[in-house]
This record gives sequence, C-alpha cells and structure tokens, in this order.
Amino acid sequence: LDESNPYRRQLIDQTVSTALPESRNPEQVSVTVKAFMTAELPHELIELLEKIVLQSSAFSGNPNLQNLLILTAIKADQTRVMDYVNRLDSFDGPAVGEIAVNAELYEEAFVIYKKFNLNVQAIKVLLDNIESLERAHEFATKVEESGVWSELARAQLEQGLITESITSYIRAGDPENWAEVISAARGAECYEQLVKFLLMARKKIKEEKVDEELIYSYAKIGQIGAIEEFIAGSHLANINTVGDRCFFEEMYEAAKLLYTSISAWGSLASTLVKLHQFQQAVDAARKANNGKTWKEVCFACVDEGEFRLAQVCGLNIIINSDDLEQVSDYYQRKGKFEELIALLESGIGLDRAHMGIFTELGTIYAKYMPIKLMEHLKLFSSKLNIPKLIRVCEEQQHWKELAYLYVQYDEYDNALMVMINHSPEAWDHLQFKDVAVKVANMELYYKAVNFYLEEQPQLLNDMLNVLSSRIDHARVVDIVRKAGHLPLIRTYLNAVQDNNLVSVNEAINELCIEEEDFDALRESINTYDNFDQIQLALKIENHELIEFRRIASHIYKKKLRW
Repeated sequence: LDESNPYRRQLIDQTVSTALPESRNPEQVSVTVKAFMTAELPHELIELLEKIVLQSSAFSGNPNLQNLLILTAIKADQTRVMDYVNRLDSFDGPAVGEIAVNAELYEEAFVIYKKFNLNVQAIKVLLDNIESLERAHEFATKVEESGVWSELARAQLEQGLITESITSYIRAGDPENWAEVISAARGAECYEQLVKFLLMARKKIKEEKVDEELIYSYAKIGQIGAIEEFIAGSHLANINTVGDRCFFEEMYEAAKLLYTSISAWGSLASTLVKLHQFQQAVDAARKANNGKTWKEVCFACVDEGEFRLAQVCGLNIIINSDDLEQVSDYYQRKGKFEELIALLESGIGLDRAHMGIFTELGTIYAKYMPIKLMEHLKLFSSKLNIPKLIRVCEEQQHWKELAYLYVQYDEYDNALMVMINHSPEAWDHLQFKDVAVKVANMELYYKAVNFYLEEQPQLLNDMLNVLSSRIDHARVVDIVRKAGHLPLIRTYLNAVQDNNLVSVNEAINELCIEEEDFDALRESINTYDNFDQIQLALKIENHELIEFRRIASHIYKKKLRW
C-alpha cells in the first residue's frame, strides 16, 4: 500500500472487490483492515467495510467491524453515517452515540439512542444539542418513560416554563428536584401548581421542607381548611418555621396563632420585642430557654439601653461557650465595653462558668481595661484558654502579660524571646533566669548572652552562672571577646575554669596579662595546662615586668625550648 507502488490502486481494488469479501479467515480480515488504517485510506476502508459488513459475508454481523465502519464514516464521510445507523444493528449504540454527539452529528446520535431504546440519552440530545423542546415533548409523550419526563421537566424549568415543568415532573412521578421546583414556583408565584407537585412528592419522599412548603402554599392560595386538615394528620413540618415565615412577611396575627398553638415561647418573645414589651419578652425567653431567643431579646435590650434586662439575658447565654463570643462581639460593636465587663465579671461567678468566660473576660481586659489584665491572669491561669489570650496579648502589645502566659503554657522559648525583644515592658531578671534554664532551643542561650551584654551587663555573670551547665563556654568567650567586654565575665570565667577548656584558660590568661597580675597567671598556668603555652610564652617573654618574663622562661623550660 505504499504510495510509490505502481500497482497500489489495482491491489486496493482487487482486495476490496474480490479478495477480502470472499475470505473466511478472520486473521486475513483483521490484517487487511489494520493495513488500510495504517496507510490512512479512510475512503478505501469505508468501501472495504461496506463490502464486508453491508453485503452478505461471514463478518457482516461483526460488532467491531460495524463500529469501525460508522466511526470511520464519522471522521471521513459524515453523509453516510445516517444510512449506516439505519442499516446496521450490531454496533455499540451507547459508545457510538456519544462519539456522534462529540462530532456534532446530533440527529444521527438521536437516532442511535432511539434505536437502542436509550430514551433518556435520546431526549438529552434533543434538549441539550438540538435544543428543541417541542420535539422533546413529542418524544416524551410517545415513549412515556419516567426518566424521559424528568429530563424534559429539568429543561423546561431551566427555560422558565414553570407550569409546564411541574406538569412534566408530575407525569414523571419524580420529586428529586423538589427544592428547585419550589424555588422556581415561589419566584413565579405558581402556588396552585406547586400544591399539586408537593402532593405528588409527599407520596414518594419524607422531607420536612416539602411539608412546610405545602402548608405555606395552602396559606398563599387561601386554603385555610386544607392547612387545618394537613396539620391534624401525620407530617414532618416544623410549624414554628412556617409561623416564622408568616411573621417575617408581617402577618403577625397568623404568626401569633401558629406560635400559640405549639407554645412557641421563643417566637412569641420575638413578637413582643417587635412590640417593645421587653420585660414580657424576657419572661417569654425564660420559658423558651434557648440561646437563639435569649440572644434576640438580649441584643434588643442592648439596642434600647435596657442593660439590666440585657444582663439577665446575657447570663443565660454566656454559659454556652458557642454563644459567648457572639454576645461579646455585639456589645463591642455597640461600644458598650463597661456593660460587657460587668456582664462577664458576673458570669465568672456562675456555677456553670466555663473556660470561655474567663478567657473572654481576659480578652476584654486586654482591649479595654489592661490595668486589670495581669491580676486576672494570675488569679485564673488554670481556667484560661492560654493560646487564645497569647494571640490577644500579642495583638494588643501587652508584652509582660504575654511573657507570663508563655511561661504558664510551658513555651519557655517564646517567653524568653518576648523578654528579649520587649525588655522595657517584659524583662525581669529573676523570671528571665527561671525561664532561661528551661528553654529547648540552645541558640537562645547565646541570644540571652548578647541581650545582657547590650542591656544588663552588670547582671551578665549572674545569668551565665545559672546557665553554666548548659552553655558552650568557648562560644560564650568568643561572643564576649568580639564585643570587647571580656573583663566583664571574669567572675564567670573563674567559676568554669575547672573544666580546663582552651578558650577559658586563654581568656583568663589574657586578662591576667592585661591586669599585670603575674601571681594569678602563674597559678592559672600551673593548675590548668590546656592552652597554647608556647604562644603565651612568646607573648610575655619581652614583658616589661620581670615576673612575666620569668613565667615565659618557666614555660620554655617545661617545653625544653632551651
């Protein structure tokens, strides 16, 4: 089949007309088809497959060859596809139909799906691709399948044909999209049709919202008797919810009637709030005894300046940790900080006081009354949500309190860094020493050394003595030497010289030379020999004081440097 073959056309003609149609060998057919496909001869392949599939042959009913014939036609000659679809019966309908849709052969796809009784896929083609609601309705009427009517109803709903869509859903007996149907019918105010749909839906599903919407729809079309009959029977509707809808639509008498029938004290309290009868509203809220009602009445009392009544409500709210922050935020938004503090201070005395109340009071102190914050932290440290207060103190820049909280939370590294970074407010020498020995990050030891060098040099030796068992003495010597303050840590160096470290020994020897204390130098080199002795001898061999020269001579003698 190479294009350079002069007999290529004759070979193709003979293969298509005679050789392959007469073959009974599946291997020969397979090899030939693959060869035509490899040579990219779609039209010749169609001609070949027509001979094999459409005419009587051993392979005319082969599904794979029928699939290949239709698919090749889709790619090479779409005008033949419909004829093949009508004439062939053994191809893969679902797969070929999908490929036809992707190739935009929508009519062919519709015929394929219809031929294989894939009616849902068929109507989807009519709706989504051909976009003909009229044909889709005719098809649905003809096949009368639930799934087909459901697809039609969905499309009608998307097109805003609410009444027609509801009719189709009813014919389908399909309540699945009840939420969308309710929303659309409500927007179009098609409540009479909606009642029919909801009655159908109730037979198939048990859903609270369906029952509630049915009651509401009855109300909208004035069928009060139907509502009474419905409520008397078995249902899942929340009467309080339906009453709320009437309330929000300012049908207060209807709402009042519904609330009364179910002793809905919370909703009654809301009605009393609207009437500015706050004392009675508090009484109703006490009977309702739920957070939502307490909050509604509390916030209304705050708005009206009825802080005594607001506190009564607030104390019943803040005992629930989930509602505490909402109450606090509301008071803060209204600028009622002192009233909020009074509420929370009363709250920590309750039998049901919880961590959230203590923590929130600490937060409010941090924001609006910091003078009380540290005392509060010390008194109730075991009852606080320390991570939350840490964030608050950091935001409000209460550094001393922040360091205290880190210590209480065993985050000694952070406590130390706060005292270093915010020393004017947070540093305390005794606390710093207590924290320093507990840090986990050893690098903080050396940050502490630098900090004391810069800000508290007179206390550096004390701090180093506390850390002496934990720090690298050589590194400390290096830090202080670079800062030019080696004499400052003489006390510390003497205390740790027993370790006989090179850096410590050399630092002390250096200080002895600077101070011209030859007795101390002699004692040091005789007691601690871990240092560069020759280098020391070279340094002092020409010293103006004879005792230092004698020490140099003594070192040379020990080292046999005659």
